Amino acid sequence: MAGPDYFKEKEMSIPKGGVRTRFAPSPTGHMHVGNLRTALYAYLIARKNAGRFILRIEDTDLNRFTEGAVEAIFKTLDECGLIYDEGPDKPSPSGPYVQTERREIYSNYAELLIKLGGAYRCFCEKDAQGEDGPGAGAGRKYDGRCGRLSESRINELLEAKVPFVIRQKIPQEGETSVYDEVFGKITVKNDTLDDNVLIKSDGLPTYNFANVIDDRLMGITHVVRGTEYLSSAPKYNLLYESFGWEPPKYIHCPPVMRDANNKMSKRRGDPSYEDLTALGYLAPAVINYVALLGWSPGGEREMFSLSELCGVFDIAGISKSPAIFDIEKLAHFNSEYIRAMPAEEFAVLARPYIRKAVKNPCIDPDLIAPLLQQRCEKLSDIPGKLDFFDTTAEYDTELYIHKKSKTDEAVSSEMLKAALPALESVSAWDDAGINRAMAETAERLGVKNATLMWPVRTAVSGKAVTPGGAVEICRILGKAETLARIEKGIEKLRSAVERRESAEG
Repeated sequence: MAGPDYFKEKEMSIPKGGVRTRFAPSPTGHMHVGNLRTALYAYLIARKNAGRFILRIEDTDLNRFTEGAVEAIFKTLDECGLIYDEGPDKPSPSGPYVQTERREIYSNYAELLIKLGGAYRCFCEKDAQGEDGPGAGAGRKYDGRCGRLSESRINELLEAKVPFVIRQKIPQEGETSVYDEVFGKITVKNDTLDDNVLIKSDGLPTYNFANVIDDRLMGITHVVRGTEYLSSAPKYNLLYESFGWEPPKYIHCPPVMRDANNKMSKRRGDPSYEDLTALGYLAPAVINYVALLGWSPGGEREMFSLSELCGVFDIAGISKSPAIFDIEKLAHFNSEYIRAMPAEEFAVLARPYIRKAVKNPCIDPDLIAPLLQQRCEKLSDIPGKLDFFDTTAEYDTELYIHKKSKTDEAVSSEMLKAALPALESVSAWDDAGINRAMAETAERLGVKNATLMWPVRTAVSGKAVTPGGAVEICRILGKAETLARIEKGIEKLRSAVERRESAEG
């Protein structure tokens, strides 16, 4: 065990003064919504109080480590604007910030805890209790037998190199209380608590121990985590008490649910952050929506930028009740963010989605983007709206029948035949020129603009619904392609009318 100077030096290096929060994910997969919310709340608390936000990677559960998960954590925080002040790639005296690089620290503090009477070596054969993280071995309370071994027996077992874990020594009498900023004071009887494992047989710490040591040495003042850890908080406080330390403030957040009865789960198909962005949801919209999952700013306003959230976030607004993830509500948020974006920024984001449907290199995706910005909820909606630009699929001439525009197949045929030479004569192929040609044609025919525009839009798109009207679509397709599609529409209508007349005759 390290000597007194080691622990004194550690205590002296603890950052003091000011709020310090941390996000401490395990690299076991993609960032799920609940994890992202924890990171967001920790970030907001730090920024609201001009404090420091720390990223710590809790990778001691080697069995669940997932390749690429650490990189996904970095990428998600960066995309969401949750910029940390200290972390694995931003060293400071409180580091290192990866738990497997802190093994010696945990070992030294575990030995100190044994000396202080707050822990003991357990030589029992490995079972399910405590080795696999919080909640492992639920319902099975270890009987504490190794805590009653004599010192001579412990030395015999150590000399025989019998494997052991280090367990917390929980007092069997009295009560332990913790205060949570959301749930208030919570008191439990000590004899209901288990002597959970602190150091596993491989020498690595469990979450139950490492998070306490790290939070202390990193000067964490506010611990944000899910309510699944609330039942373990008394045991953490007993560790703080054994070391003679002051515990941090606890903020336990209610779970994020897929419905009234079930938590969100990747196994059930619920989306991670990466899934949401792959579906075309914008990071700022996701952050805004996630902030409201279990927290209320008060009042009717719901739309907040990240910087605005930093100003209005208040721990008092966190609810005790579970929050239900509503993908339709997120889609609404996302559509509002898309509509509010600068047009140039939207065009850049939309470009790869447009190109999934519009392969023709002669068509500029930036010309299509303005038609979409007010018409999609998420970016992945875009390709399905544009499949007609490369080529029109076969369509039924019933599309030309439109009550509001006062068109049927015969009227539409007449309109297209009139529109064709009018558009052929357009010299400046732009919105103004195309619109003028069609408006003048409609006026000459004595019909409303819509009576002419509907058949033209149908002919050039083959769709009942399109982003943009006849003028915009014609302009983007170009003159030659527009005229070719109108000619095809005239022919389709001629054949349809002939078939009908033949059937009626």
